[in-house]
Amino acid sequence: MASPNSVFTEMVTTSLRQHRKELADNVSNHNALLARLMKKGRMETVDGGYEIVEPLDYAENGTYQRYSGYQVLNVSQSDVLSAAKFDWKQAAVHVTASGLELRQNAGKNQLIKLAKARLNNAIRTFKNNLSADVYSDGTAANQIGGLQALVADAGTGTVGGINSSTFPFWRNVVQSAAAPLQGGSAITPSKDTIQSLMLPLWLELTRGGDKPDIVVSSNDYFTFYEESLTDLKRYTQSDNDPAQGGMLSLKYKSADVFHDGGTKGGGIADAHMYFLNTDFLRMVVHRDANMTEIPEQRAINQDAVVIPIIWQGNLVTSNRSLQGVLKA
Repeated sequence: MASPNSVFTEMVTTSLRQHRKELADNVSNHNALLARLMKKGRMETVDGGYEIVEPLDYAENGTYQRYSGYQVLNVSQSDVLSAAKFDWKQAAVHVTASGLELRQNAGKNQLIKLAKARLNNAIRTFKNNLSADVYSDGTAANQIGGLQALVADAGTGTVGGINSSTFPFWRNVVQSAAAPLQGGSAITPSKDTIQSLMLPLWLELTRGGDKPDIVVSSNDYFTFYEESLTDLKRYTQSDNDPAQGGMLSLKYKSADVFHDGGTKGGGIADAHMYFLNTDFLRMVVHRDANMTEIPEQRAINQDAVVIPIIWQGNLVTSNRSLQGVLKA
């Protein structure tokens, strides 16, 4: 007869295996940005590498010229490619049970209930914390580089090993209400002024066919935007779109606008609105650490079982100049 411990471990393993795809979707759908990256195929699994490398197309080819007849053509080399390098970051959650709990729930059905409850808690914990990390500045120990790092309030900083003070092409665009892009005096964000701040940022981030496809906002700025629309609100309900997780969005031009702030949201700081072109953002995850269970661990000085579930990856960008932030 199988021991309670082996039944518990088997149920966690089986449930995780059966629901791995569902698990990934649930984590992504908890966060507007991750849901968009999933929908566009920008959640990528790789099999290794010392670092995550993002090739950069950072300059135009300098050999373009207008010519006539036998005029000599410019065939000189153009340095147009580089790369940003991002470190791997790791996270883990653990499904645990003490020997007392295992023996108290020794019946198979009771162990199944215990295993599923602990696994569901672990998944919920992971998605809540990863969702917050996506909007972080990446300064906490071993934290991924979130939007506050990739799309910084100052527009500068060293990201992917590239110092944007040295290489201006690697700066993101900043629309500050205190010093607006369009010039003039400071603007106090409100329902009457929010669109006057949004439009210059949108225009600055539009380059031919490249333009923001998602705007993620703190609750206060989202409220200003919704109130500014009066009777012209246009919602996109995503109940029929699994990649959007049932989240409700507004529209700004061709972009979907989501609120993802506050302690109950994704964690965007107040007074922030990110205009993102997700063609140049990726969430990269290692194939062997994508919410992957590793063998059960038992401490020599504890009557308990621990089943670690590990993750390894990072949020990366290949073009900061097409990402923007609207802030106070």
